[in-house]
Order: sequence, then structure tokens, then C-alpha cells
Amino acid sequence: MAEEKQAKSIDQATLEMLAKASEEGISTAFERAEKMKPCPIGADGSCCKNCAMGPCRIPLAKGKQETPEEHAKRVGVCGATAETVAARNFVRMIAAGSASHGDHGRRVVEAFKLMAEGKTKDFEIKDEQKLLKLALDLGVEIGNRSNNEIALDIAKICEKEFGKQEGELIFIKNAPLKRQEIWRKLGVVPRGIDREIVELMHRTHMGVDQDYKNLMLQGTKAALADGWGGSMISTEIQDCMFGTPTPTLSEINLGVLKEDHVNIIVHGHEPALAEMLAVETQDPELINYARSKGAKGLQLVGMCCTANEVMMRHGVPIGGNYLQQELAIITGAVEAMVVDVQCIMQGLQEVARCFHTKLIATDNRSKITGAEYMAFDEHQPRESAKAIIRAAIDNYPNRAASKVRIPKVKTPLIAGFSHETINYLLGGLFRASYRPLNDNIINGRIRGLAGVVGCNNARTTHDSAHVLMIKELLKNDVLVLSTGCAAMAAAKVGLMVPEAAKEFCGPGLAEVCETVGIPPVLHMGACIDNSRILIAATAVVKDGGLGDDISDLPAAGAAPEWMSEKAIAIGQYFVASGVYTVFGTTWPTTGSKEFTEYLFEGMEEMYGGKWAFEPDPVKAAQLMIAHIDKKRKALGIDKARERVLYDMAMRRELEG
Repeated sequence: MAEEKQAKSIDQATLEMLAKASEEGISTAFERAEKMKPCPIGADGSCCKNCAMGPCRIPLAKGKQETPEEHAKRVGVCGATAETVAARNFVRMIAAGSASHGDHGRRVVEAFKLMAEGKTKDFEIKDEQKLLKLALDLGVEIGNRSNNEIALDIAKICEKEFGKQEGELIFIKNAPLKRQEIWRKLGVVPRGIDREIVELMHRTHMGVDQDYKNLMLQGTKAALADGWGGSMISTEIQDCMFGTPTPTLSEINLGVLKEDHVNIIVHGHEPALAEMLAVETQDPELINYARSKGAKGLQLVGMCCTANEVMMRHGVPIGGNYLQQELAIITGAVEAMVVDVQCIMQGLQEVARCFHTKLIATDNRSKITGAEYMAFDEHQPRESAKAIIRAAIDNYPNRAASKVRIPKVKTPLIAGFSHETINYLLGGLFRASYRPLNDNIINGRIRGLAGVVGCNNARTTHDSAHVLMIKELLKNDVLVLSTGCAAMAAAKVGLMVPEAAKEFCGPGLAEVCETVGIPPVLHMGACIDNSRILIAATAVVKDGGLGDDISDLPAAGAAPEWMSEKAIAIGQYFVASGVYTVFGTTWPTTGSKEFTEYLFEGMEEMYGGKWAFEPDPVKAAQLMIAHIDKKRKALGIDKARERVLYDMAMRRELEG
């Protein structure tokens, strides 16, 4: 029987644009994934190319029970075992993922410092309250000092976190005390962000660290340097400088593009460029300039994680998630795709050549052959943004009307659920607290919490795993926190509006969502903002009644469509923070049974969290629910308690 062909997407706009691409003979990631089968040896983590004696391929025979003698012979030229090869490959993914978030955080701190020093006039402190709180946390004097003076001290402290050679990262102290003790006992508290990544890369060089457990200790250090270091620094500083997100109404999907407007798409991860584009596209002078070229107006649209950032703060509509970037250009209605770093497909330039679209690279760390390069200067961000916008407007007359086809598909969403916002929504202005959330977990209306995050992967049906997993969790009364492309998938099917609670949730979760007026899936930001989930989990612990560590919580995490090295780094810092974490699609260590068992079982003994792999998203959700139920039982909240109405005599007895 012929193998059943996998659906490319569950999203109608995506399918429409894939049909248009096929009609016009345009190659996309979907088509390339179909033609380019993954290497089975590399996918299992059984290929080592860390020296010129290789690449060495040491695959595990499928469906065969390996004897100890056979296992001993399965080594590379240097004698590296399957466990060493798989562990080196795995932790190198952690190193690259942590480096990407760390470098993002460094750029944010650099822009923050320029602002504080008065070297750029176009950025300013948007959230003074968060600035002052951050100052108190970092031991920065406030007194009668100006915001910029305080900000400069904060910038200098955060700047040192990247190159620090000894001690502990400052934001580690944001974790529950018990979690900090676990990390110190295991010796995995990061010293400096860059130091841990450099040491990890050294250890994976040929002939250095050859013990998979020791490699994972350093891998954990690098991952924690991401989640409780680079990512957390980035999120905190971005909130001070650009504003802490609050609930914002917007729209998502390719249908947000306007046929009679100049459409500029901003795509990438670092928000400084996107922030300035969001401001400058509202400039009446530039809007009039667009009209002088025949357009009715000027519109900025977000793509991928930058989209999450500017949507949460400005309501800028989202064109789509990772796998929709090429399809946005295929609409024929995009004057400029403006990119910075991370998740930018090189295939964008080939697609842009088929249309009038300008692909504009803005960061010298991420140039693309054939793309136009217009550097974003953080000393003069406003002028840089204006130049990019003018280039897009000048391109509008080159649009071919016959090539324009915009899918009439878009969905409303409410995003911007930062830790601070959730705190306020649950407790009010004067009694901001997670207590109502904890109480509703304890009384069983909310079964538990799930973080569903991560990328899209062209090896699986676009958006499907995210949506199936989230719906299974919701109907079982699990409140979902989401970031990145996973959040966009949920939004596109209507899960990020309060009305979704009645349709998709179990009765307990629906009651809570309707009472508070929140969606059942809370959009918490871009992938770098997964640190918000860590802070929220810590706040739940601190509020009491659900244990004294993140590992005690009835909570789990998942990335059902992951594809990037950042996802592995994120997953490891959640596991090391005590969270049961399930990945889908594929798993990169199956070439080593022993190392895989260590990740899936052995880590729980050390950290209270562990990895799991389940490609079926509904089964994966059920694994998460089973884990949540196990934690509820351990806390003694697995059974409904009889409601007792106390009379005066009973109350006196309690007081006595």
C-alpha cells in the first residue's frame, strides 16, 4: 500500500498560498521538505563530524536488540562511543541555542546602555515601575537619581553577566530557594553566560569530554545561562525600554495584508528595529509619501517572534509564524520583508526574486546573498527606520496587480499576558497576587498548567500538533501558557479570545476564564520570553499551597513542532528547572539508548524534571496530564474536598 501523503498544514491561508506557489512554480520549505528526506543517521544523533577523521557514522540497527559486544564495536575512529557522540551532538545544540538567546540579550543591553548614556535620543524608558523594581532587585541605588542614571547602572551590571568568569549569574536568585539549592549541590549554577557556552564548545571538541553525564552537567549550565541569564535579561530590559506588555487586541494570519497599502513585514527576533518601524509607520509624513506613490496607506505586519514583540506592545497585526514567511511574499502584496536575526530562511531571496518584494537585511551578523543590506544603526534608529520605510514605499509602484492574491483569512486575538499582567488580572491593583490561580488549582477547577511553546517544522503538518495538543489540554481543565510560533498557531484557530473558554475548555477552566475574562491560552511573548513562564511558575510557588519548588507544581511543558537548536536549549533549562518536558516530531539522541534513557529517566532524580518524546500530540498531552495528576496526588489535592460551612462554635474551636 502506498504511504499516505501527509497534509502540509491545517491553516487555510497557508494552503491557499501553497497552491499559488505550485501554480507559479515557486519552491517553498514545504516542497523542499517533501523532496529532501532527513538523514536517518544524523536524525538519531549517530553521526560525528567534529574532526577530519570523520564523519563517523555509528547507527543503531533498527528493530534489533544490540548485544554488549556489538555496542562496544559501535564507535568512531577515535573510539568515541554512541553515548559520547549523541551527547556531544545534543549539548552542541544547547550551546548554539543558548548563544543565540545570549547574543540577543547582549544587543538589547547595548541599546539600553546607549539610551542611558544619551547616545541615542530615539529610545526611552517606557515602564518606570519595572525599571525601579529591577533596580531594587539588582541593588542599584534609586534616591533622587534620574531614570537614565539608574538605567546606566543596570546596563553595566547586566553587561558584566555575559563575560563574568566566576560567581553566579544574578538572576539565578529569581528561582525558588529550593531550586537554587539543587543547582548548587549539582554544581550547575552558571558563572557567566559566554563562559559556559565557550566551555561547552571546548568540551565537545575531539578528544576532550568523553563522559555523557559530565557533558550534560555543562550542557545544563549553558542552558540555565540562557533561561535564567540571557533570555531573562533580554525580557526584563526590553520591558523597561519598550514597555511591559498588557492585554492587546490584534489580528493574525496572511489576511491582515492590505491590497491597497504599502505592506512592510518585519521578521526576526530582536525588537529594537521593529519598535522603531512600528513608531515610524505612523508618521503622517511617511503615510502621505505612500499616498503620493498611489497607495491608500502604510502598514507594518509582523512575522515570527518579532511579530509577537510588536503585537504585544503596539497591536501590530501578525502575518504568520515561521513556515509562513515565504508565503507572505507569495501573496504578491509585500513591498519589503525586513529581517534581522534568527529563523530567517535563505529561500526568502529566491521567492522575492519572483515578485517585486525587496528582501532587506539589517544586521551585519545575518547577511543574505542577493538581499539588499540596510544597516540598522542603534545610534540613529529613527533615521534607519525611515530609510527602510521609504525604500519600501518607493517599491510600491513596481507591484504587479495580476500577481496579488491575499487569502481572506485572519483571526482576532488578545495577547500581552506578562507575569505582571497576570498578577494584576488575578488580584487587582492593590492586591496583585497569584492566590486566585493557586486556589483554583487546589480546588480542582484548574487541573494544572502547561507551557506549549516552540517552532514549526516542515517535517510535520504545519500548526496541527500545537492545536491538537492544546485542545486536549484545555478540555481537561489545563490552563495553557504559550509563546513563539506555538502561540500563533493557537491564535489562528481562535484559542486566544475569552469566548474560546466556553467552546474548548472543561467546565472548571471555563468557569475561571469566564470569571476573570481571559482566554484559556495566554500569549506570553516571543521565544526569548519563555523566561516569563519561569517567573510565573516561581510566583506560583512563592504564593504557597503548591509545594516549595517548581518541580512540585502540577505543571508540564511541551514543544510539539520544534526544529531549532534554541528549542533544545529552552527544553533543557525547563527540565533543569524541574519541569516535565515533552517534545514531538523527532528526537536527536535515539542512536544511543543509554544516553536517551538518562535524559528521559535519570534527569528526574537530579532535577525533578525530565525529557520525554511523543510525536502524537494528543498522546503527548495525555502524558502531560498524567504527570500533572501525579503532582496533584503528591500535593494531596487530587481529591475534591467536602465543602464545610462553619458555624460560630466551630470557628471558636479553630481560633482556640
